[in-house]
Amino acid sequence: MRLSVLKKYNETAEEPLKNARNGAAGAIRNLDPKVTENRKLDIMFYNVNYASGGEFSSQVQCVEFLKENGFKVHPYLRVCRGIKEVFSSIEEIENERKALDILTDGAVIKINDFSLREELGFTDKFPRWAIAYKFEAEEVTTLLTDVKWQVGRTGKLTPLGILEPVELGGATVQKATLNNYGDILRKKVKIGSRVLVRRSNEVIPEILGVSEDYDDSKEIEKISVCPYCNTGLVEVGANLFCPNKQCQPRIIAQLTNFASKAGMNVEGFSEKTAKLLNEKFSVKNFSDLYTLQRDEVLKLEGFKDAKTDNILSAIENSKKVTLANFIYALGIENVGKKTAKDIADRFVNLPNFLDAKPEELLQIEEIGEVVAKSIIDYISSPENLAEIKKLLSLGVIVEQETVQTDGIFSGQTFVLTGTLSNFTRDEAGKIIIQNGGQIGSSVTKKTNFVLAGESAGSKLDKAKKLGIKIMYEEEFLSLIKDLKK
Repeated sequence: MRLSVLKKYNETAEEPLKNARNGAAGAIRNLDPKVTENRKLDIMFYNVNYASGGEFSSQVQCVEFLKENGFKVHPYLRVCRGIKEVFSSIEEIENERKALDILTDGAVIKINDFSLREELGFTDKFPRWAIAYKFEAEEVTTLLTDVKWQVGRTGKLTPLGILEPVELGGATVQKATLNNYGDILRKKVKIGSRVLVRRSNEVIPEILGVSEDYDDSKEIEKISVCPYCNTGLVEVGANLFCPNKQCQPRIIAQLTNFASKAGMNVEGFSEKTAKLLNEKFSVKNFSDLYTLQRDEVLKLEGFKDAKTDNILSAIENSKKVTLANFIYALGIENVGKKTAKDIADRFVNLPNFLDAKPEELLQIEEIGEVVAKSIIDYISSPENLAEIKKLLSLGVIVEQETVQTDGIFSGQTFVLTGTLSNFTRDEAGKIIIQNGGQIGSSVTKKTNFVLAGESAGSKLDKAKKLGIKIMYEEEFLSLIKDLKK
């Protein structure tokens, strides 16, 4: 939502919008298309995910294509030849951004050459070839009126600062997260103190420290029992944990994670739904979701015929799930989406996973002793195994991963580097996976082979240093030809 549009909208609006970001988000969420239309939203394009005419070789080429085909793009694009030019461009944006007709909180620095991007690759969540530079966030002071402790699905407690409402970055801020009790001590935060608050990246409010203490400012006590269930807390490292698995916030967080898109993908299921089900029908185990009756759900606040049928249908549809999603849904500590997928690729089916040994888990790229212990602890628990058995008895089908485990590359982890002449690295990676192998993102002692093409870089050097076998394209092609025969 352009700032000029926001200004004009607020001149006649019954309820003026506080900022353009909220105006755009509210328009998209609104169920009334007339409300959305009145906000006069705009859009700019930065990338092309797919083009039938072929691939692009650079960011500049991609943006030129967008412009030629009538897509709106942001006019600011600079090709920098060195870090000095990067910082010069950032300074230019920072000086000019207040005059822009759109909100901006920073700049994105990307590798222009797409072949270099492929070489650098991705982590689970982020590209290694791009980074966001955020401008200095706006800071204000306000009173800290209270601290409440939140309990997550693993039982970890996080202190939440309750603030006297204050305008910050166009939004009213009333809460700010503190990391742990150590963070409270480091920042010398007290209830009743005036604290310095910054909206980090103009999104997440954080308390930076104290700007002024008063006579009635009170020290924040380190709690020893869970504020929700009165169970004695356990201190592990820098964090406090509630060990009670029946603690309501833990249950709600676990149910929400179980039903999430990366888990069982129960469409329309929210934290609010989880709380309602827990409070009204004592839903606490994952399996309880699959025993819900229509007449029960209809009794929930806000659940009429259509909403009830939709949620029950979504729960029924979730019964067929991939192994990777199922592992993530279980909420095993330290196991995120990528780790769940890596585990699924390695063990292929649920019985194999449940019989996993520590040494087998440690063979997986990027799984260390801490993560392996979390997994072994989970699958060794009779309570957890009984819950999984119950889910299966209620019709949950965990599909076998379509991974070849007995091929020529079975049990071998490859890292790909350089430019291959006969296919892209993605294509080579698919061939390896189809024949039982795995693809690693970085060279470690667990890597079995480095497949090296032309202009191979630091990954090749590291492989040589660690004594890892180098496979060049000619040898790889020879193996592929033998497979075809």
